[in-house]
Amino acid sequence: MAQTPVERARLGFRRLFGLDRSGPPPPQTLAGQPLNPWTLPNAIGYVRVALIPVFLVLAFSSDSGTDALPLVIFAVIGWTDYLDGITARLTGQYSRMGTLLDPFVDRMLVLSGVVVCWHFELLPRWGLALLAVRELFVIGLVRFGLRHDVDLKVNWLGRAGVWPVLSALFFGMAGVEWLADACLYLGLVLVLGSTAQYVQEGRRQYRARPSM
Repeated sequence: MAQTPVERARLGFRRLFGLDRSGPPPPQTLAGQPLNPWTLPNAIGYVRVALIPVFLVLAFSSDSGTDALPLVIFAVIGWTDYLDGITARLTGQYSRMGTLLDPFVDRMLVLSGVVVCWHFELLPRWGLALLAVRELFVIGLVRFGLRHDVDLKVNWLGRAGVWPVLSALFFGMAGVEWLADACLYLGLVLVLGSTAQYVQEGRRQYRARPSM
C-alpha cells in the first residue's frame, strides 16, 4: 500500500535520509507479507547485485587491486545503499523483498571487498578473516531465522558498522593504508557487537515462538 500524500508531506530530512527510524516499520516489510519484488527501490538493489561480479572481474584483472575503475564501482555499489532507501521513502514502495535484499547486497559487497583485499594483501588478513566469518555467520543466522519464524532486523550497531567496514575496504583498495586499518578496527568492534545482539534477539524470538 503506497503512502498517502499527507504522509509524504511529513517526510522530513532526517526521516528521508534514514536518520530518524522511530515508529513501527512499514507493514509491507514485515515477515509473512508478499515479497512484491517489482518496485523501483528493488530495481536499484538488483543493479547493485549485478555490479558486484563486474567489480570482482575488474579488481582481479588489475596488477595490485588498487585500480581506479573497480574502486569507483565498489563506491557506487556502497553509496547506492542510501539511494534505494530514499527512493522507498519518497515513493512509498516498501516491500518484504527490499527488506531482505538490502542487507544481503551489503554483505555480498563486504565479502567481495574482503576477497580482493585478501588476495592483494591490502589489509591485515586476520581482520579480513574475522570480518568474512562474521558476515557468513550472519547470513546463516538470517536464513535460520527465516525458516523458524524469527525475524532479525538490522540493529543500530550493525547499521553503524556498515560504513567503517566498507570504508576500510575502500581505502585499502585506494592504497590509504593507515586510514583503512583504522576503519577496519572500528568496524570490527561495531559489527561484532551487532552480531552478539543478533544472537541474543534471535534466541529471544526463538524461545517465544508458540509451541506446536
